[in-house]
Amino acid sequence: MTANRPNHTGLEGRIAELIVEPLEAQGYELVRVQIMGTESPTVQIMADRADNAAFTLDDCTAVSHLLSAVLDVEDPITSAWTLEVSSAGIDRPLTRTKDFVRYAGFEAKIELNFPGPGNRKRFSGVLVGADEESVQLKVEKGEVLNLKRADFKKAKLILTDALIAFSTPEAPLQ
Repeated sequence: MTANRPNHTGLEGRIAELIVEPLEAQGYELVRVQIMGTESPTVQIMADRADNAAFTLDDCTAVSHLLSAVLDVEDPITSAWTLEVSSAGIDRPLTRTKDFVRYAGFEAKIELNFPGPGNRKRFSGVLVGADEESVQLKVEKGEVLNLKRADFKKAKLILTDALIAFSTPEAPLQ
């Protein structure tokens, strides 16, 4: 795992391994692989542009064509499946160290696989910092928790006016 790559396991991990290098070679970064459903699953891929520019519909199309070709050749899922490519959005999942660092100061929700501090699984607060091992989250009453990333079930930003302002490029002056 690196600061620029998410950590996946199981089939999602296998798919991530297959697609991360072709994605990066085309100027994109993998945010998340998620498989939904069992009979004919949907493989959801979230990506960003490596240059931090907005991820456009053209980017979705390019990534979809690229990954369709890669996954058709490698065939990691034996049954029929559907590929869905999207941007991570403003209230994005937090999967990489660089995401936690970039969005320090913004509100996030983190859910653990099993109870952590205070015997709780779910936490909301302001991101303070992160490294490869843990994330610091300032919760109500100002307490800063150090949460182990290996214990994360999921983490995502909370949509706020401040996050929208940060994520929306300024309009050019007329």
